[in-house]
Amino acid sequence: MQSEKHQGKGLQYLTLLPDEYDEARRYPLVIMLHGFGANMQDLAGLAPVINSKGYVYACPNGPIAFDLGLGQAGYGWASPRGEATSEEYATAERLLGDFFEEMTQRFFVGPSNALLLGFSQGGGMTYRCGLARPQTFAGLVALSSMLPNSETLEERLPQARTQSIFIAHGLSDPLIPTETAQEAKAFLEGAGYSPEYHEYVMAHEISGEVLRDLVPWMTEVLPPLDNMRNE
Repeated sequence: MQSEKHQGKGLQYLTLLPDEYDEARRYPLVIMLHGFGANMQDLAGLAPVINSKGYVYACPNGPIAFDLGLGQAGYGWASPRGEATSEEYATAERLLGDFFEEMTQRFFVGPSNALLLGFSQGGGMTYRCGLARPQTFAGLVALSSMLPNSETLEERLPQARTQSIFIAHGLSDPLIPTETAQEAKAFLEGAGYSPEYHEYVMAHEISGEVLRDLVPWMTEVLPPLDNMRNE
């Protein structure tokens, strides 16, 4: 796959395109949001595992740079460990909204022909930004993530609750307890969604078992170009 770094209107980001990418064709878009302390490269390795020919991928950096020590820098969507402010989240949501528009225009993505995937803090942003945009995202993926405050989400939920949602969480996650994923599942079901929920014998990670369940789900929710009739 061809990868290239970009400076967007508000966020830096990485794109990954098939080796035989054809600009004249309309590929489904997968946007992947990294967790706290990582960067736009972090989830890029998932692209060839998911599908190296039928999707285009975009991975943005979070807007806040953090010094991780020992000369290492990472990015986040908000401050960690309960230090996040409403202003940080508002800024991240605004920048991601602009980024979604930028990417759908760049790749000529039609309605519901994209999927939003996030890991850890990026999964929380997936809930925040994706549930209100079913016209953009056919499906949402929250991996080892925490659902934002339910009151925050309730006011932005659409009337139709048919968006596909995949949740995966580790039973030995030391950072985000499994109960938080169970609470997310309960909230979404109570709101009328039917999320696909999985728990795995793993820590705070994306294991091979997760991908074995996730990839077929993605293919069904958002078929890759090779499985679609290009119009």
